[in-house]
Amino acid sequence: MIRALAATLAAVGATLVAPLTASPAHADGPGAGFPWVVSVGDSYISGEAGRWAGSSNSSSARADALGSTAYYDNASGTGEAIDRCHRSKSAEIHIGGGVGSLNLACSGAKTATATGSEFKPGLDFYSGTEGVGQAGALQTFAGTHNVRMVVVSIGGNDFNFAGVVQQCVQDFLLSPSWWKDYCNDDSSVTSNFTSGNVATVKSRIAGALTNLRTAMRNAGYADTQWTMLVQTYPSPIPNTLRYSQSGYTRQNTGGCGFWDADAAWANNTALPTINNTVTGAIGQAGITNSKVLNLSSTFTGRRLCESGVGLYEEVGIANWTSAGAVDRTEWVNQIRTVTTAGDSPYYIQESLHPNYWGQLAVRSCVRQAYNGGTPKGGACVRSATGLLNGEPRMTLQ
Repeated sequence: MIRALAATLAAVGATLVAPLTASPAHADGPGAGFPWVVSVGDSYISGEAGRWAGSSNSSSARADALGSTAYYDNASGTGEAIDRCHRSKSAEIHIGGGVGSLNLACSGAKTATATGSEFKPGLDFYSGTEGVGQAGALQTFAGTHNVRMVVVSIGGNDFNFAGVVQQCVQDFLLSPSWWKDYCNDDSSVTSNFTSGNVATVKSRIAGALTNLRTAMRNAGYADTQWTMLVQTYPSPIPNTLRYSQSGYTRQNTGGCGFWDADAAWANNTALPTINNTVTGAIGQAGITNSKVLNLSSTFTGRRLCESGVGLYEEVGIANWTSAGAVDRTEWVNQIRTVTTAGDSPYYIQESLHPNYWGQLAVRSCVRQAYNGGTPKGGACVRSATGLLNGEPRMTLQ
């Protein structure tokens, strides 16, 4: 009946036995037994772009950390449980340390489920031939597992994130440096950030968070028996990019086709608006068992086209396994267009998302936020260079 969900759960050894109705969670009650953490939401938590560790225009193999099966999550390991959800093996939720993890997030997801040419489960209780919404999937799983923390990333797609990026890149490519056409004043962009739309999206996010609470209550949990960790969105590019604004090098080489003014607007206006809407929705929904994982500055110093890092061929490093690669390459994937993706292993939807290094950096902070079963919030920032147990060194402040 719900093959996509069943395939995902089978991949982590789970068994679907509970219906999508209220029922006791465990014979010994919620909060007992082997602990689990679950991720729900969109591409910024599903693991999108997690295949790639840095970038290279000379050879994709130099940055290919996980290979062609990076997003395979079905029971047999032969493909995706839901096409294009891109739940990568490097996704942040897999914190290990005796804690089970389930990734229900889906790249492209909004607060509400979308059907049609592509199925994108939202944070709701949708149930149909394509599959189920993420709140419904969470309820089913939590009914038979000890879910201690649910990590959430949602709202970016409700603000039309992909459309905004596309417009900014288009304006960069189609206007000359002596007559710049900025995206930050285009109606197709500004309409997403009016006070009316912000209020609308805030209500949608609040409704989505309420659905998650309802799912856990229906599965038999008191609000005090689990924690909702709501994460904000990171800054993917700096205000000033390392490539000149003249010509097309900024996009053709760096994959970061933004005018400086638009990059600054994205950091100073768009990102704070989105993140404030996300955190404001927590209060609007009255979620009392929540913590916030602040990712806004997580990638500072390692962002796409930031000074101090670069493509493998620019910094003179052989590939992602070479010493120092994590500190000399970017943690955010290049923006791809139809032309630059072309006949290659890249997906356009991987654009401007945390790559392999970025995913593992956030994973470290999620583990710290889990805090041995007593979750806490904070800001996730780099604390040192190099790797610790294969992950960038991060601190939850």
